[in-house]
Amino acid sequence: MNRSNTPSFPARAWRAAAAAALGAGLALAAGAQQPAPQATQPPPQQQQILQPQAGSAADPSGDLGALSTRWLNDAVQAAQVQGGANAMPLRMEVSVGSLDPRLRLAPCNRVEPYLPIGSRLWGRTRLGLRCLDGATHWNVFLPVTVKAWGPAFVLTGNVPSGTVLTAANAIESEVDWAAETAPVAATQESWVGLVASRYLLAGQALRQNMVRAPELFKAGTQVRVVAQGPGFSVTASGQAVTAGAVGQNIRVRMDNGRVISGTVSGDGTIEAAL
Repeated sequence: MNRSNTPSFPARAWRAAAAAALGAGLALAAGAQQPAPQATQPPPQQQQILQPQAGSAADPSGDLGALSTRWLNDAVQAAQVQGGANAMPLRMEVSVGSLDPRLRLAPCNRVEPYLPIGSRLWGRTRLGLRCLDGATHWNVFLPVTVKAWGPAFVLTGNVPSGTVLTAANAIESEVDWAAETAPVAATQESWVGLVASRYLLAGQALRQNMVRAPELFKAGTQVRVVAQGPGFSVTASGQAVTAGAVGQNIRVRMDNGRVISGTVSGDGTIEAAL
């Protein structure tokens, strides 16, 4: 074994680009969801800031659609304003569905829209409406769709699984970021040089779950392991139990038979913490 004080090997540049694109996608979703709390990506402390004014509806069956549309538009616009200079250039589009026509609601003087727990103002979702001032207090849910049109990359042809993507495989276009839960690959750096994780079809918008890092080595390959602890590092060799790609956590069987876990760095070194 060789001992040294050299720092761990840095990951390749594409990891930073992919992380940045992912962060942009998640931050964007958070901005669109700020009007009410929910249990996924956006930070709750920001979501509580926006509380669009509730409206009134003496005849709920006639006014709920208009009330919901105003509430949603106000929420989306306020979120974009709060995003400031860091907000992505998205064109938001809100559409409101309808309640079951067989539903008969009692008259209500004040109806409050709200975002149900676990829901978010992103893609296909639902908006809660509850009567706060009426002879009968009721609570219903209205289907809504929030689209977020923005720049992304669309495949120009079919791509077999395992193919290394190049800049020629896709062109920039406007797509609905909220059409799927996976973040879009918003920059070329977040997908060029990566491998198609499944068979991809022409016309699909590239998303981060469609690509993966190329394998640097196969299972059984002898690899270099750098194990680090407080103020020291130890370098040794071992055998990869599985194939490895940059950023992936894999297991390595050391010469003494012990199996440890570590992260694959850009040059194929396995970085493990002690």
